[in-house]
Amino acid sequence: MRVYDLHCDVLYKLAKAEEPLSFADSSKLQASKQALEAGEIALQVFAVFVSEGFPKERLFLEAIRQIEFFHTEIVGKDDNIIPIYEWEQLESLQEGQIGAVLSLEGLDMIDGDMHKLKLLLSHGVKLVGLTWNGANKVADGSSEESGTGLTPFGEEVISLLNDQNIIVDVSHLSEQSFWDVLPKAKWLMASHSNSRALCNSPRNLSDMQIKALIANNSPIHVVYYPPFIDATKKSVEIQDLEKHIEHIVSLGGKHLIGLGSDFDGISDCVVGLEDASKTQNLVRKLLKSYTSEEVEGFTSKNFERFVMRISKEA
Repeated sequence: MRVYDLHCDVLYKLAKAEEPLSFADSSKLQASKQALEAGEIALQVFAVFVSEGFPKERLFLEAIRQIEFFHTEIVGKDDNIIPIYEWEQLESLQEGQIGAVLSLEGLDMIDGDMHKLKLLLSHGVKLVGLTWNGANKVADGSSEESGTGLTPFGEEVISLLNDQNIIVDVSHLSEQSFWDVLPKAKWLMASHSNSRALCNSPRNLSDMQIKALIANNSPIHVVYYPPFIDATKKSVEIQDLEKHIEHIVSLGGKHLIGLGSDFDGISDCVVGLEDASKTQNLVRKLLKSYTSEEVEGFTSKNFERFVMRISKEA
């Protein structure tokens, strides 16, 4: 079954590697092309992430470097990796092709400079997370406790993203930032977050947040990172992740559920979901509890309906 995965950190891993890694088949990548093909991934979102481990003065150039990796290493070496610059392209993807989308995970790299943001967006970015876990000049992240939320500059950023019909990703926002952004963003989603009711992490969504996203018709994509699934277990299994899907379904979000693996951004993995090649293990597990149509919604169709709405209004 075709799968759309809304988050991986391949670009970060390619950029920080001491020796060049091959996106085609490196065993050091959880979401290499080989693994994506084996897992029947039809759309992969590649995040630009530079919030950790780089000096402030290098953040923007590092973001540009990762975007260069996207164009040269991800979509530049294989005709079957298709850069997605307009969501309508999803409808024309052929069997065996993989759509590739650029996203930004945190805006630390623009350092309050709107011109830098415009330059990054010009490379085809379709999804923007305002923060990673800490605070920046746009908003507070999930580990920040200042209560500041969205800043005045952040409101300008949201306005620009709205003008360009770019999706705002709430997955790393603090609660205050989430509630500040909710009424202001035209297009909103959580690309890789689970239920806080089942696993009490600040990176997960409370029931109130999940219900707000459902009321807003915004997608909620579950993440495969074990500490966000069940922090009490040493070994987390696929059925533990399925519980988060069940919980979102119970809150009325069946039509908005999707997947956001966080591959290559995680070292600890779900048993049976160690890399993208194992994705169909999750699909098969879900098919035991849900209809084929429902599972197809989780794997691709729910998100596809969402972005086709964006296309119609763009």
